Amino acid sequence: MALAPDLRRAIIDSVAHGFAEQLSFTQKLVSFPSVRGAEHTVQDFTFRELQRRGYAMDRFPMDRAAIEHHPGGSPWSEEHSRAPIVVGIHHPRTETGRSLILQSHLDVVPTGPEAMWQHSPYGGEIVGDWMFGRGSADMKAGAAANIFALDALRRIGLQPAATLYVQSVVEEESTGNGALMTHLRGYKADAVLIPEPEDEKLVRANAGVIWFQVELRGLPVHVREMGAGANAIDAAYRVIGELRKLEQAWNDRKVDHEHFQNDPHPINLNIGKIEGGDWASSVPCWCRIDCRIAIYPGVDAAAAAREISTRVADFARHDPFLSNMPPQVTVNGFHTEGYVLAPGSAAERVLGEAHEAATGTPLETLVTPAYLDTRVYALYDRIPALCYGPVSRNIHGFDECVSISSVKRITAAMALFIAEWCGTEPLAEAVAVD
Repeated sequence: MALAPDLRRAIIDSVAHGFAEQLSFTQKLVSFPSVRGAEHTVQDFTFRELQRRGYAMDRFPMDRAAIEHHPGGSPWSEEHSRAPIVVGIHHPRTETGRSLILQSHLDVVPTGPEAMWQHSPYGGEIVGDWMFGRGSADMKAGAAANIFALDALRRIGLQPAATLYVQSVVEEESTGNGALMTHLRGYKADAVLIPEPEDEKLVRANAGVIWFQVELRGLPVHVREMGAGANAIDAAYRVIGELRKLEQAWNDRKVDHEHFQNDPHPINLNIGKIEGGDWASSVPCWCRIDCRIAIYPGVDAAAAAREISTRVADFARHDPFLSNMPPQVTVNGFHTEGYVLAPGSAAERVLGEAHEAATGTPLETLVTPAYLDTRVYALYDRIPALCYGPVSRNIHGFDECVSISSVKRITAAMALFIAEWCGTEPLAEAVAVD
């Protein structure tokens, strides 16, 4: 049953009443430079904020062995974050509604040269309708919305009438192992909502992602005898050329994947990092390239990784130098599959109604060739996995920012969604929410 008009209006007004505090909270989250491996303080802050609101708390490390034994686990490396996962748990007095997971990640990608930012990367500066800062959109605004959508219900004396988990994870930007760890910990619900910056749209289909590294060796000599040596960096360029051919071949397969058929270039290969050599006057004897490539939903990640390795090996056999010094291909991060959100679920219907009530427009869907944590719940829990969040600009780029008015709209939609999906009941006890 849809929410009564008076209750709907009261929830939207409550979001507005608490929105100034929500913005301040988001700025505080942005102030933490929570790049990979440095997320401990922001996770501790989130733990305290959820605990202060009266949630039962769980804070736990990632279980490397369990992750490595799960088909959805990505490889562990020395760079893997050891920051804890944080979960705030709400239990109703009477379980009458449908349970829900609200998840966010608080790890962010590096800023690059800060001199190339017009706004401080960790300042959370507000200019007009935009809040700037690394992670402001991806996805600290969503993390705050998870908490403040629930605060909005509490402010009018209500709480969800079902078990609800507020999950804060890390490793979303590099392996997806944080979300997988909550699954392995045993947290389950009837649906999940993750407010990633998706321009107020619902993700219909999501690509999988593979990170891999290619290591090449050369023969070092003085540059005066360059012809007697073998340049590993030059060899890397040749391998990159072959990988571009693989990228094109995978893009040509989009005709077999209905949700990606109209995307002009759904499979993007990114040469994200290259390093090699030791001295400008020595022919370099080593080079490493770090790459990222997407895979279509339904494509097995292990099979795709084997195809990459086979392609590089076959190319090397026909290269005069690489045939004697074959490159090594290693999967060193994301090893994750994509998913398709089947239309017509009750959760999608409820979110659509909530979105329309909050924004005045019908809910649209989109397809994204990026990684999303919703894959864990779609593939392994097989529940409606909803990825829906605010309008943004420049995620992973300079001057990343999120639209403040959009954050307000999606927070209202989320609060309405929670109220209808979970049902509501009077607060179990007085909880201070300004």
